[in-house]
Amino acid sequence: MTKNPHAAWPDGLLDDMNANQFSGVVGSVLVSETDRVRVWHLHLPAGKRCAFHRHVLNYFWTCHSHGKARGYFEDGAVKDVSHFPGDTKHFDFGLGEYMLHSVENIGDTDLLFTTVEFKQSANTPLPVPEGIRLAEAV
Repeated sequence: MTKNPHAAWPDGLLDDMNANQFSGVVGSVLVSETDRVRVWHLHLPAGKRCAFHRHVLNYFWTCHSHGKARGYFEDGAVKDVSHFPGDTKHFDFGLGEYMLHSVENIGDTDLLFTTVEFKQSANTPLPVPEGIRLAEAV
């Protein structure tokens, strides 16, 4: 019998992964988009988790705060990471490659990230719903 790789996950996490397996919403708000890039902000308050999302475009993120995060990945992997201001990671995806994951803030400070996706990558950008784009407060 094969062991369930998601058995140690909190309740509801597998359902979230299945529901959002093709979500291109990789941040809290899409603050800018051109024909070449998408720029996202991700704000994760202490104890909160972002929904699962799929990365298909080459991208990088930069953290703007100190904190601790837990990543949940499609294969069942769980990885804890400490972040600091300026912490930056780059990712590249070939044709058909992707990463499906969610990030939880397991620290006691807000986590703030900027993510830049490069639309001229090997894969077609995933659609983004209008409600996630930055709108000027009225």
